[in-house]
Amino acid sequence: MSDEARKIRLLMELRRGGVTATNVLSAVERVPRDNFVLPSFADQAYENTALPIHQGQTISQPYVVAFMTQALGLTSSNLKVLEIGTGSGYQAAVLSKLVRRVFTIERYRSLYREAEAALKRIGVNNVVTKLGDGMLGWPEQAPFDRIIVTAAAETVPDALKAQLKDGGILVIPVGRDPVSQSLLRIRRQGDQFIEENLLPVRFVPLLPGIAREAQDNPEG
Repeated sequence: MSDEARKIRLLMELRRGGVTATNVLSAVERVPRDNFVLPSFADQAYENTALPIHQGQTISQPYVVAFMTQALGLTSSNLKVLEIGTGSGYQAAVLSKLVRRVFTIERYRSLYREAEAALKRIGVNNVVTKLGDGMLGWPEQAPFDRIIVTAAAETVPDALKAQLKDGGILVIPVGRDPVSQSLLRIRRQGDQFIEENLLPVRFVPLLPGIAREAQDNPEG
């Protein structure tokens, strides 16, 4: 089966799973996921599954990427979005097709560099990357219309809530135990934060600081 056929099958699967926003489906269709996976997993790039990347991290399942993107409610392209946890760069690439500017923070230097290179390869020029502590957000660029977090926090970081615009939306997995995490959508209304539980998820933990690099070989 060709990559194009696999991509069509994936889009149909996403639609059946409840991802119905046409702008999100179009963005997923236009981003070459094979550019963000390790070479040894290239044949699985358009399967609806998470795949390992370096530093014990993963590129998220396409359904989760699409669902979280849809949950952000990107009804305007003139938006500024903060992503916590760049990882492979795939989520940022999908967002880049939908909004004016994406700011994304990664705590692993190697992943930060690899994601930058991957985004550059496909000509993405509206994503700004940073090596840093995602739990602190990016105060110099705040406030943000939307914030998306791709690692699970024990509680929602106050810094991220403070950097969300009034009327903005934060989408974040929350839960210490990987088997009992929930994806939350939080809407800011003045000083009020209205939480909505969307679905059970499983993410790596959101950790503070810049990481010490581990020697790994996920392709081995």
